Order: sequence, then C-alpha cells, then structure tokens
Amino acid sequence: MITLEQLQTCFRNNLVTYYISHVAHVNIQGRTFASDHKLLKGIYQDRQGEIDTLAEFIRTLNGFMISQLQAVLVDATIPDGPTEGTSDELLAQVRQALVDLRDDFVDLREAADEDELDHIANYADEQVTALSRHIWFISSTLGEDSPVTDTTSALITSTLMDS
Repeated sequence: MITLEQLQTCFRNNLVTYYISHVAHVNIQGRTFASDHKLLKGIYQDRQGEIDTLAEFIRTLNGFMISQLQAVLVDATIPDGPTEGTSDELLAQVRQALVDLRDDFVDLREAADEDELDHIANYADEQVTALSRHIWFISSTLGEDSPVTDTTSALITSTLMDS
C-alpha cells in the first residue's frame, strides 16, 4: 500500500527533523540566541509531538512503528549529517529538513487521496501548513524568502485558503 510507505517515510524523516532541530536548539549561540532558541524549541516540540501520531496512523494501516533507530536513519531521506555551524547555518540546516519533510507530506497527501484515506489526507494537509509556517519563520529570521517548490505551492495555497 503506497500510503503506508509514505507514512513510514514521513515517520523516519520527521524523527530526523526533530533531532536536527533539537540539536540546533541546544547548540545555537550568538546575539540572537534567545529568539533563535525559542523558535527552534517550538519546531522541535512540534515535530516531537508528531512522532506518536504518525506511528498510530501506521498502525491503522496494519504496519508497525520502526523498532530500531538505526533502521530509521538508514532509510530516512533527510541526511543525518552533523548539525553544527553559526546560528544562520544551523537555522538553514533546520529549514532544509523542514522543506524536505513538507515535500514528504505533500507526497503523503497525494497517496492518501489515491487510496481514498481522507483522514490521512487531511492530516497531511495540516502538516504541510504547520511546516510551511516554520519554514516561513526561519526564512524571515534569516532575512530570506521562503522556499516553495511548484509541487507544494498549489497545496499550500489551497490549504491556507481553507483555514
């Protein structure tokens, strides 16, 4: 089932994104420490909160939560490279992980639509919106435009219009 595979990809990449953002939160420094620290805390807490939800969706499709951390890392498409550098570099690393994860949720949305799993499609929409917001916050902090791909642009627009 394609939706189960997409859910497992989202689970893996969400866990890696959680960890990257948590490491950046702890290691960030510089004159914007307080605001960057707070921003990253919101992001890692949000991603941490989705671990259980994703695992439960996997179970509803008769799959199992991945039981070995190494298996998560091996099959994740978001690289688990070193999370280090200046504040701007750390924020950019977190933003890239969020962009990649947002794309995963767009793929999940499409798969859930094909499989007529409206509850999972709705959840994926909610995640695209939440991730786009985090990406916007980081991009604004860095003084840059938010990266939006053609794939996500229409979905983000329609999701934001509905809310």
